[in-house]
Amino acid sequence: MTEETRYQLALTLIPQIGDIVAKELLNRFGSASAIFKARSSDLEKIPGIGTVRAKAIKQFSDFSRAAQELNFMQRYGIQPIFYTDPTYPQRLKHCTDAPAMLYYKGTADLNAPRMVNVIGTRKPSAYGKTICRQLVEGLAALRATVVSGLAYGIDVEAHKAALEYQTPTIGILAHGLDRMYPPGHHQIARQMLATGGLLTDFMSGTQPDKQNFPRRNRIVAGMCDVTIVIESGEKGGSLITADIALSYNRDVAAIPGRVDDERSMGCLQLIRSNKAALITGAHDLADMMGWNSEALLPVNRQKELFVELNTEEQQIMSLFQHNKQLHIDEIYRVCQLSGSQVAAALLNLEIHAMVKALPGNSYMLT
Repeated sequence: MTEETRYQLALTLIPQIGDIVAKELLNRFGSASAIFKARSSDLEKIPGIGTVRAKAIKQFSDFSRAAQELNFMQRYGIQPIFYTDPTYPQRLKHCTDAPAMLYYKGTADLNAPRMVNVIGTRKPSAYGKTICRQLVEGLAALRATVVSGLAYGIDVEAHKAALEYQTPTIGILAHGLDRMYPPGHHQIARQMLATGGLLTDFMSGTQPDKQNFPRRNRIVAGMCDVTIVIESGEKGGSLITADIALSYNRDVAAIPGRVDDERSMGCLQLIRSNKAALITGAHDLADMMGWNSEALLPVNRQKELFVELNTEEQQIMSLFQHNKQLHIDEIYRVCQLSGSQVAAALLNLEIHAMVKALPGNSYMLT
């Protein structure tokens, strides 16, 4: 990481200089370091800058925070991606409010040929989970990268399915890369780093505060070709993301559900108002996007041989020696593990296709 990176980080820290103004300055001066070295009189001439913002730039002195972030990124292998970098998501770059700086850890291509955002309710039905998995299986056959917000519900179901069907998946976070929210998603986040990644526009130390999620959602919508909503209430956050996608001239699709199910109201509303195309699976999406539907070939998913299990996973697997199916309450009762330990262990066993989640919080051997 170069000295220029330090100036880039510092640019994002200047009071009253947001992403839009920062990019205007970059267009005029060409680099972050040139902005800091510019004369006040030259800064003031730029529309929207004026005396107050020019003074904020010239008086900025907190370069130690930028240096601290540099050290953090170098220590944990995090890649800073500035707006002018060729690796910056080009789809997102065309959005007016695109972040000036992104922080990325992973291996997936942020400019893959096909990028699909899969989102939905945090409390999906068994139907919603099943449809999500079927859709992601089709996306894997289309060689699409699956993007979502790593939240509870449809988000994490999409990431889990992408891992199962071996297609890249990227989680967009509403906090810094020094933490994970929700905490129970630590393990799947680590799994995603191998063939996917984690992306945020927040520095380390940033908490997952409420106001950060709309900022996160604009990245989710902006870096993808299409946003797909699977189950949402009438006022769900997924509808906000869909509206953001539409404002960026991106395609939006929705999976229909039962007309008497509250979790289907948002999707039906999007379809009824012509904001979203009605799709029932990846074949419909391929036709909608003009992608080659002939590429939709079956994706084989098989158990991994010689999987190394940790103590909690071995303990849970031993329960299935005499029971092909177990309710999660029984697993809690016998194993006497914490909720997070059980959740993490079951998730990893699902990823390795050793157990399968059933409706009603039950699990069975695959």
